Amino acid sequence: MDELALYLLELMENSLTAGATRLELEIEEDPQANLLTVRLRDNGRGMTPEEVSRATSAFYTTRTTRRVGLGLSMIKALAEECGGSFELGSEPEKGTAVVFAVPLNHLDCPPLGDMGATVAACLSRDQPVDLLYRHRRGGQEFCFSSRWLKEFLGEVPVNLAPVLAWVRGYVNAGLEKLAGGKEVG
Repeated sequence: MDELALYLLELMENSLTAGATRLELEIEEDPQANLLTVRLRDNGRGMTPEEVSRATSAFYTTRTTRRVGLGLSMIKALAEECGGSFELGSEPEKGTAVVFAVPLNHLDCPPLGDMGATVAACLSRDQPVDLLYRHRRGGQEFCFSSRWLKEFLGEVPVNLAPVLAWVRGYVNAGLEKLAGGKEVG
């Protein structure tokens, strides 16, 4: 994959497939420390210690739709290729947390990509999800909350195409502003 947003979409899909109804995604770009840190927490069904020990193998998955698990194994490989770090924590019935960090200037560190499309894809499911996305760069922060959007929309479903198009544009515009007006990607 050539965009970090696609890696994150895979992780978020894993969480939703595991029954998560709440996702908290935090991305912090620290140019001074030359570090990109990503944290994703969910309230899905979680994993036993044995499942956690096998979860980063591409040949392990709990899905019945395919025989390989891609999200965690790809993120771990990316972190290792970039000389970064990867942590996975999970408890049955309490959810899962993934944290990884990579040097911002490493050649194998992919560009952020279309985070607006990733957030919109996450919200496009019939299954409702409460998504909180925080993105920090330097001392500034962009935040998107599907809870806020649901309150604003009232009876209008979040997963309608025009709403998702707005979400994509809103998120990407917010990230562009964080990047000092530069197009993110």
